[in-house]
Amino acid sequence: MLISTRGRYALRVMIDLAEHDRGSYIPLKDIAARQEISLKYIEGIMTDLTRAGLLDGQHGKGGGYRLDRPPDVITVLEILETTEGSMAPVSCLGTPASPCSRAAECRTLPMWEKLYGMIRDYFEGIALSDLMKTDAGSDYYVI
Repeated sequence: MLISTRGRYALRVMIDLAEHDRGSYIPLKDIAARQEISLKYIEGIMTDLTRAGLLDGQHGKGGGYRLDRPPDVITVLEILETTEGSMAPVSCLGTPASPCSRAAECRTLPMWEKLYGMIRDYFEGIALSDLMKTDAGSDYYVI
């Protein structure tokens, strides 16, 4: 599994919005500048995150973006599935999965299912608020 730049940038953007939340909309240019991400590139990410119900966007003067829910209820899994699609390690477990004619005799399927469950459980167990923690003992790092 390889998380793309798009997925990593989406995590950075969501952390930025959570850390700079003052109850008002945050201009996209401010987020892009702080995160050193091209404004053009970040626009597509914001559209996807807004469509998924993770962000609320407003156009015009005083507009920008803000989290649609508190950071403690937004999970890394939601963010990554929005930007990366399925986190399934093999195509037969993805969404939508094509029926596999070999599923009944596939000796590796249980292994892939277990790995997929571990991936989902791991990312589901990390809230956006967990990534905001900056204490030295934290197990989470932003790249």
